[in-house]
Amino acid sequence: MFVLTGGDPLKRPDVFELVRYATDCNVRISLTPSATPLLTRESIVRLKECGLACLAVSLDGPTAAIHDAFRRVPSSYQWTIDAVRWARVIGLPVQINTTITRHNLAMIDEIIALLETLEITLWSVFFLVPTGRGSDRDLISAAEFEQVFAKLYETSQRALFDVKSTEAQHYRRYLLQRRTEAKRLGKYPSETYQCLPQFMQFRFSTATDRIRPTPRGINDGKGFVFISHLGEVYPSGFLPLSGGNIRRQSLADIYRNSPLFRRLRDSKNLEGKCGICEYREICGGSRARSFAMTGDLFAEEPCCVYEPKRQVNKREEAEPVAL
Repeated sequence: MFVLTGGDPLKRPDVFELVRYATDCNVRISLTPSATPLLTRESIVRLKECGLACLAVSLDGPTAAIHDAFRRVPSSYQWTIDAVRWARVIGLPVQINTTITRHNLAMIDEIIALLETLEITLWSVFFLVPTGRGSDRDLISAAEFEQVFAKLYETSQRALFDVKSTEAQHYRRYLLQRRTEAKRLGKYPSETYQCLPQFMQFRFSTATDRIRPTPRGINDGKGFVFISHLGEVYPSGFLPLSGGNIRRQSLADIYRNSPLFRRLRDSKNLEGKCGICEYREICGGSRARSFAMTGDLFAEEPCCVYEPKRQVNKREEAEPVAL
């Protein structure tokens, strides 16, 4: 998947040419425009004609007042809703991106109810990384992360659209725990492996309550890269450390051989409880959030409540036994 993002990619006069070129190269391409007067019915139709595979727009509140206040752009909500409906009419799949912060945490049920009326394909839930305009005052707590995970899981069981998280890699751990428990209780559907996202295609061992051979989960610099308008190649859009520049090196060379990317793909570099967690290969925590909040790229995920089994066992061994 190749995503054109911004700023606003519709400000580029050649954006339609770029979409057509990617399509002709058999690259599945998505675009994340800003909700502005440039996002017209005509532009959406033209993008579809050029081969756009998915249109992704942001929706951060169930009402215009809430969404526009967060985006700081009057009428942004209406432009977004109109774009979703125009895309639906022409059969262009739509992804909704929602950033969960303190300003809309209490309204998540209303957001979900709205999404269920829009006939979208995917809901991508972003969890704040306090960088750029993002403030750590807006960041929800680790316990609140778990509450949102529960909402996402419940929604995924009934909604007609798929649900994924961004910068909340530990949602994969939450899914594993819920699905392992459901299977233990005999409530786990046999079709599960077919409907799980690719990164969640793993095996369960209910006898030992442990994960057995699991593929590596996508993470910053690990199955994902972000290329800036200047050609800098970052592990993600939220982690401002460059592994190289595509004006001087090939993307493949940067991704495979950059010391930064190689270190990020080696779970032995993880520190704190992330380093001893049994879920570290499919999770690994948000490296962007750890860096933003501690300055340490490999510090443990600051917004995770989970205690790894090795940590629990070590604590229990150290506790005095009452006689």
